[in-house]
Amino acid sequence: MIPSPLALYIHWPFCVSKCPYCDFNSHVRDTVDDDAWRAALLADMAYEAALTPGRKLTSIFFGGGTPSLMPPSTVAALIDAAAQHWGFADDIEITLEANPSSVEAARFADLAAAGVNRVSLGLQSLDDAALAFLGRAHSVAESLDALAVAQHHFGRVNIDLIYARPAQTASQWEADLKRALSFGTDHVSLYQLTIEPGTRFETLVRTGHFIPADNDDAATLYELTGQMTSAAGIPAYEISNHAKPGSESRHNLSYWRYDDYIGIGPGAHGRRLEAASQRHKKPENFLSAVERNAHGISSEDRLDAATRATESLLMGLRLAEGISLSRLSDRTGIASDNLLDTHAVDKIAQLGLIRRDGDRVTVTPQGMPLLDAILPQIVNVEAEAAA
Repeated sequence: MIPSPLALYIHWPFCVSKCPYCDFNSHVRDTVDDDAWRAALLADMAYEAALTPGRKLTSIFFGGGTPSLMPPSTVAALIDAAAQHWGFADDIEITLEANPSSVEAARFADLAAAGVNRVSLGLQSLDDAALAFLGRAHSVAESLDALAVAQHHFGRVNIDLIYARPAQTASQWEADLKRALSFGTDHVSLYQLTIEPGTRFETLVRTGHFIPADNDDAATLYELTGQMTSAAGIPAYEISNHAKPGSESRHNLSYWRYDDYIGIGPGAHGRRLEAASQRHKKPENFLSAVERNAHGISSEDRLDAATRATESLLMGLRLAEGISLSRLSDRTGIASDNLLDTHAVDKIAQLGLIRRDGDRVTVTPQGMPLLDAILPQIVNVEAEAAA
């Protein structure tokens, strides 16, 4: 059997400052030893490569943190090492997340020369007051300058925006999104502001400094978002991600389709060889682990068939394409009829929130905002496995 392809995620944990809404594994440090980090990431990669010989990479994703703060020479070294370890698919996608500051935009030419062919820019808003509220260090003018530089150097560009902010109206979001869609990028990631535990925003909400958008208002903005992106030829292919047909993020599709992926760097998760891995989150602990063990793994667990099937369903039903029950059955050995509660599926389908077409199950656009409530009702794998 021909080995299935792989995706590779590389985590750079450092940021200039911590955004108040962010719960990612990001850290602010006065200094970063670039040579030590390059060596540690290369060692962590080599460990994973020894476990997965004969595979080819279809995508690499540099996330963070703020990976556009990495020296381009480090990015080049990691890409070159990945090519030597695994080899690349002919159309490999290599994405790097970037803040749209002038300092980071100045590195775009070197990052493109290193092999990056897709960049994801965290614009987050097209309003300076909103950027200040979100704790962003750049202005709208600076971010648009960075976008122009990115579109010059990279064949594919994504932009991130955050909406459903406190007191944001439908007309305000419509104007922002219309402007964003005019930039001509092939992909947009549009996230509703969520108040995550442990963030500064959670503290501010708890102490009454601001009130988040209510669910009804957020649902209205979500519906508006879907209408506008579809009309612009960039429909949603996942809850928060929209792309021109053929320009979907291949790396993220690997996650949502539950293909094997490797994660290296602090806090990175991986799913490969039917096992779940996680790296040490704190940068200093990660470096110490690599020095001791030649890898940064803090935990690694075998995943039984029921767990893999459940994770596949939870991820795959986020996609507009939905999931193929027969494909999932082939991959896990669990009968198709035992993957979902068919009675619950039929009941929710009558409400227009789910569609079942033979082997394929999809959540409708009307059902996507309710996905977190729908999934516990229809996913039946654990009950089947325990029976």
